[in-house]
Amino acid sequence: MDEQDHGAVAVWRVTLGVGGPTFDAPEDQPLMRSAEAAGWPMASSCRNGTCRTCMQRMLSGEVRYRIDWPGVLAEERREGWVLPCVAHPAADIVLE
Repeated sequence: MDEQDHGAVAVWRVTLGVGGPTFDAPEDQPLMRSAEAAGWPMASSCRNGTCRTCMQRMLSGEVRYRIDWPGVLAEERREGWVLPCVAHPAADIVLE
């Protein structure tokens, strides 16, 4: 976690692919918004966790969802799939 001054908001490091480019992701916004702010646009459509256009595999890390039921099945979650449009970082993350 980065110790930047963002008030009480934790800022995590997201890596795109093993050894790939990185960007900072505050825990109070979805991964997609942080990626776009850093110049790394992601495929998207609905941006509310239902269409699955943005679905990506998380190789390591942890996310939290602030909606009751994002469009990721329990089995997919166990396999590491996340929806960056609604997934908030809760640790440093590596996306496939």
